[in-house]
Amino acid sequence: SLWFKRNSLAFPSKLRQASITTMPAIPFSSSFFVLQPRFNYHITPIFRSLSHQLSSSPFPFNANSSSVRLHCALSQAAETESPSGARSGALSPGPPVTGKVQKIDVNPPKGTRDFPPEDMRLRNWLFNNFKEVSRLYGFEEIDFPVLESEALFTRKAGEEIKDQLYCFEDRGNRRVALRPELTPSLARLVIQKGKSVSLPLKWFTIGQCWRYERMTRGRRREHYQWNMDIIGVPGVMAEAELISSIVTFFKRIGITESDVGFKVSSRKVLQEVLTCYSIPENMFGKVCVIIDKIEKIPVDEIKKELKAVGLSQEAVQDLLQVLSVKSLTELEERLGGSGEAIADLKQLFALAEKFGYSKWLQFDASVVRGLAYYTGVVFEGFDREGKLRAICGGGRYDHLFSTFGAEDIPACGFGFGDAVIVELLREKGLLPELGLQIDNLVCALDEELQGYAATAANMLREKGQSVDLVLESKPLKWVFKRAARTNADRLILVGNSEWQRGMVVVKILSTGEQYEVKLDDLI
Repeated sequence: SLWFKRNSLAFPSKLRQASITTMPAIPFSSSFFVLQPRFNYHITPIFRSLSHQLSSSPFPFNANSSSVRLHCALSQAAETESPSGARSGALSPGPPVTGKVQKIDVNPPKGTRDFPPEDMRLRNWLFNNFKEVSRLYGFEEIDFPVLESEALFTRKAGEEIKDQLYCFEDRGNRRVALRPELTPSLARLVIQKGKSVSLPLKWFTIGQCWRYERMTRGRRREHYQWNMDIIGVPGVMAEAELISSIVTFFKRIGITESDVGFKVSSRKVLQEVLTCYSIPENMFGKVCVIIDKIEKIPVDEIKKELKAVGLSQEAVQDLLQVLSVKSLTELEERLGGSGEAIADLKQLFALAEKFGYSKWLQFDASVVRGLAYYTGVVFEGFDREGKLRAICGGGRYDHLFSTFGAEDIPACGFGFGDAVIVELLREKGLLPELGLQIDNLVCALDEELQGYAATAANMLREKGQSVDLVLESKPLKWVFKRAARTNADRLILVGNSEWQRGMVVVKILSTGEQYEVKLDDLI
């Protein structure tokens, strides 16, 4: 270390003058890198440059010499030390790269999407409809981090979610996960707010979710989801209101009851059947997860999985018979009319009549939803042609909060993904045409007038109008093509003679009308 301090200024020139075969060994120790991190950082580029020069030198050299070892050690140290002595992930610049640079894969990771402008316009259109419906129903918007504690999703979500998590341990040794759904984050926020918020809460959010699952049409490993939740209302009126909001959304985008319906049931139906066979309560969630696969895998596989979790042959047969029921009247005959499940479902169908969407609903006992935290009424939106997976789904989750150590609050909500609905709109020919649309295209006819064109553009922008300013000197043919591509309403031309008179040329592109106007009167 002392040797370096005495010779640091002269050292580079000595290195250039000496042959590698005659270079003396330079004493150093590993403690040097701890004591002199700033020196490491500044001296390393010198050694890197030397190494590159020596690699093409005609003189032989010893790869094990102390000078070469010093260069390697300094290079490694510089990759972890900054001038301030702090750790850095950045690599120091190395020798110039020779040979052909391999191209990166320009596709996004499997199961994810890019959103170029045309796709972004569609996404914004969809999200704006989500938000407008939520506003019409008096819901307030919220949001949460995409990255959450892993425990938030593994306490009572169901085994399938656990297997699909994008999870890892962060640098602080905390287990975290990209959220696979939004409801647990909502519950966390409600618990955090405690008594500072008054019930009922009517909240909505639109957030990105991540699940590592098998991809099919309308199913990806990331998607955006619209959630609406009502916290603090124990009655079925809350579920009726939520289904009404989804129907309102469908109507806004051109979907009718002949295109889409809702399958409705209650988790309490399943619970009543399992109680008859003394199935313990802790098995209920596992059974629900299996039943949710009833349209995805063969019935024999369903039977096998149900037996594997402890159901008897008789219980499996009876359960599957009840789940095949498609009529509320038939269900009442099987279970009797005194249970909570029948009462809730009857009330929901009666409310659907009052809301005006009864034609959208149908009873289907096999609907249980795959998440273990549902406790009562559950529902799924489906396309009547059966070409797509569930469009949306939700239900009541009155006991979710206690799984996080808080007092339970009655709650219900739904999730509505962005992928399946786009597939449905495409299938029905209902995707909107959403081209770029601007109010004005402003162009200078001479290069020296570009600053004045910018003045005109800013005046229009300050008045709330959108402006595409041509930033280079372009021929008029190009300008008109640009105006057509951007669907501009007007073309504002800044010419020399007009500008000297304080005027600009305005051309209405839809009619071809053209006139001059004072800059101050341009609106």
